[in-house]
Amino acid sequence: MHPWLRRTVLVVTLAGAGFTALALSPATEEVALAKSRFDSSYGYVNTWNAALRMIRVDRGFKLTEKDEAGGYLLFEYTSSESGKKGTPGSIEILRGAKDDSPVKVVINLPQMPSYHEQVLANDLQKKLRADFGESVQAPKKVMKDAGTDAESP
Repeated sequence: MHPWLRRTVLVVTLAGAGFTALALSPATEEVALAKSRFDSSYGYVNTWNAALRMIRVDRGFKLTEKDEAGGYLLFEYTSSESGKKGTPGSIEILRGAKDDSPVKVVINLPQMPSYHEQVLANDLQKKLRADFGESVQAPKKVMKDAGTDAESP
Protein backbone atom coordinates (compact mmCIF):
# COMPACT_ATOMS: atom_id res chain seq x y z
CA MET A 1 0.00 0.00 0.00
CA HIS A 2 1.31 3.45 -0.90
CA PRO A 3 2.19 5.75 2.02
CA TRP A 4 -0.30 8.44 0.93
CA LEU A 5 -3.09 5.86 0.74
CA ARG A 6 -2.22 4.49 4.18
CA ARG A 7 -2.24 8.04 5.60
CA THR A 8 -5.65 8.74 3.99
CA VAL A 9 -7.14 5.54 5.41
CA LEU A 10 -5.78 6.39 8.86
CA VAL A 11 -7.21 9.94 8.75
CA VAL A 12 -10.63 8.73 7.59
CA THR A 13 -10.68 6.01 10.25
CA LEU A 14 -9.72 8.42 13.04
CA ALA A 15 -12.23 11.00 11.86
CA GLY A 16 -14.97 8.37 11.81
CA ALA A 17 -14.08 7.18 15.31
CA GLY A 18 -14.05 10.76 16.60
CA PHE A 19 -17.43 11.50 15.06
CA THR A 20 -18.89 8.30 16.53
CA ALA A 21 -17.55 9.15 19.99
CA LEU A 22 -18.93 12.67 19.74
CA ALA A 23 -22.32 11.48 18.51
CA LEU A 24 -22.63 8.96 21.35
CA SER A 25 -21.37 11.21 24.13
CA PRO A 26 -23.83 12.24 26.85
CA ALA A 27 -22.79 15.89 26.52
CA THR A 28 -23.97 15.97 22.91
CA GLU A 29 -27.28 14.45 23.90
CA GLU A 30 -27.81 17.08 26.61
CA VAL A 31 -27.04 19.94 24.23
CA ALA A 32 -29.39 18.53 21.59
CA LEU A 33 -32.21 18.20 24.13
CA ALA A 34 -31.58 21.53 25.86
CA LYS A 35 -34.37 23.53 24.27
CA SER A 36 -37.42 25.22 25.72
CA ARG A 37 -40.64 24.65 23.85
CA PHE A 38 -44.16 25.91 24.29
CA ASP A 39 -47.35 26.27 22.29
CA SER A 40 -48.58 29.76 21.53
CA SER A 41 -52.28 30.18 20.79
CA TYR A 42 -51.71 33.75 19.53
CA GLY A 43 -51.07 32.70 15.92
CA TYR A 44 -47.98 33.02 13.78
CA VAL A 45 -47.98 36.75 13.06
CA ASN A 46 -48.54 37.86 16.66
CA THR A 47 -46.00 35.38 18.04
CA TRP A 48 -43.41 36.35 15.40
CA ASN A 49 -43.83 40.08 16.06
CA ALA A 50 -43.69 39.66 19.84
CA ALA A 51 -40.56 37.47 19.65
CA LEU A 52 -38.80 39.94 17.34
CA ARG A 53 -39.65 42.91 19.59
CA MET A 54 -38.63 41.01 22.72
CA ILE A 55 -35.21 40.08 21.29
CA ARG A 56 -34.40 43.39 19.63
CA VAL A 57 -36.19 46.05 21.69
CA ASP A 58 -36.91 44.65 25.15
CA ARG A 59 -33.69 42.69 25.57
CA GLY A 60 -31.44 44.69 23.21
CA PHE A 61 -29.80 41.55 21.79
CA LYS A 62 -27.95 41.80 18.49
CA LEU A 63 -30.08 40.19 15.78
CA THR A 64 -27.76 38.24 13.46
CA GLU A 65 -30.35 36.78 11.09
CA LYS A 66 -34.10 36.64 10.71
CA ASP A 67 -36.40 34.89 8.29
CA GLU A 68 -40.09 35.53 8.80
CA ALA A 69 -41.12 33.11 6.05
CA GLY A 70 -38.88 30.40 7.51
CA GLY A 71 -39.91 31.25 11.07
CA TYR A 72 -36.63 31.81 12.84
CA LEU A 73 -34.59 34.48 14.60
CA LEU A 74 -30.86 34.15 15.28
CA PHE A 75 -29.34 36.46 17.87
CA GLU A 76 -26.44 36.98 20.24
CA TYR A 77 -27.57 36.25 23.79
CA THR A 78 -25.87 38.08 26.64
CA SER A 79 -26.38 37.71 30.37
CA SER A 80 -24.54 38.36 33.57
CA GLU A 81 -23.15 34.81 33.30
CA SER A 82 -21.86 35.21 29.75
CA GLY A 83 -20.35 38.64 30.40
CA LYS A 84 -20.00 41.04 27.50
CA LYS A 85 -19.45 38.18 25.07
CA GLY A 86 -22.58 37.11 23.23
CA THR A 87 -23.46 33.47 22.72
CA PRO A 88 -25.60 32.20 19.83
CA GLY A 89 -29.31 31.87 20.38
CA SER A 90 -32.35 31.10 18.27
CA ILE A 91 -36.11 31.24 18.38
CA GLU A 92 -38.00 29.07 15.94
CA ILE A 93 -41.73 29.48 15.36
CA LEU A 94 -43.42 26.51 13.70
CA ARG A 95 -46.60 27.41 11.86
CA GLY A 96 -49.97 25.85 12.49
CA ALA A 97 -52.49 24.84 9.82
CA LYS A 98 -53.78 28.43 9.37
CA ASP A 99 -52.34 31.89 10.07
CA ASP A 100 -54.32 32.19 13.31
CA SER A 101 -53.75 28.56 14.38
CA PRO A 102 -51.62 27.86 17.45
CA VAL A 103 -47.89 27.67 16.78
CA LYS A 104 -44.99 25.90 18.45
CA VAL A 105 -42.12 28.03 19.75
CA VAL A 106 -38.65 26.54 20.27
CA ILE A 107 -35.96 28.57 22.07
CA ASN A 108 -32.38 27.34 21.94
CA LEU A 109 -29.30 28.70 23.74
CA PRO A 110 -26.86 25.80 23.25
CA GLN A 111 -23.96 27.32 25.21
CA MET A 112 -25.99 28.36 28.25
CA PRO A 113 -27.69 26.42 31.05
CA SER A 114 -31.24 25.45 30.11
CA TYR A 115 -32.88 27.78 32.62
CA HIS A 116 -31.84 30.74 30.41
CA GLU A 117 -34.02 29.31 27.65
CA GLN A 118 -36.90 28.91 30.08
CA VAL A 119 -36.55 32.53 31.19
CA LEU A 120 -36.84 33.69 27.57
CA ALA A 121 -39.83 31.40 27.02
CA ASN A 122 -41.57 32.79 30.12
CA ASP A 123 -40.79 36.36 29.05
CA LEU A 124 -42.20 35.77 25.57
CA GLN A 125 -45.38 34.28 27.01
CA LYS A 126 -45.77 37.30 29.34
CA LYS A 127 -45.17 39.67 26.42
CA LEU A 128 -47.81 37.93 24.31
CA ARG A 129 -50.35 38.27 27.14
CA ALA A 130 -49.41 41.92 27.76
CA ASP A 131 -49.53 42.89 24.07
CA PHE A 132 -52.55 40.87 22.94
CA GLY A 133 -54.49 40.01 26.11
CA GLU A 134 -55.43 36.54 27.29
CA SER A 135 -55.49 34.10 24.42
CA VAL A 136 -58.75 32.65 23.29
CA GLN A 137 -58.58 28.89 23.49
CA ALA A 138 -60.69 26.79 21.17
CA PRO A 139 -63.72 25.44 23.02
CA LYS A 140 -63.41 21.79 23.93
CA LYS A 141 -65.98 19.44 22.46
CA VAL A 142 -68.18 17.90 25.10
CA MET A 143 -69.36 14.40 24.36
CA LYS A 144 -72.94 13.71 25.42
CA ASP A 145 -73.85 10.48 27.10
CA ALA A 146 -75.81 8.50 24.51
CA GLY A 147 -78.01 6.97 27.22
CA THR A 148 -79.66 9.84 29.10
CA ASP A 149 -78.89 13.08 27.26
CA ALA A 150 -79.45 11.89 23.72
CA GLU A 151 -82.49 13.36 22.05
CA SER A 152 -84.99 10.91 20.67
CA PRO A 153 -85.89 11.21 16.98
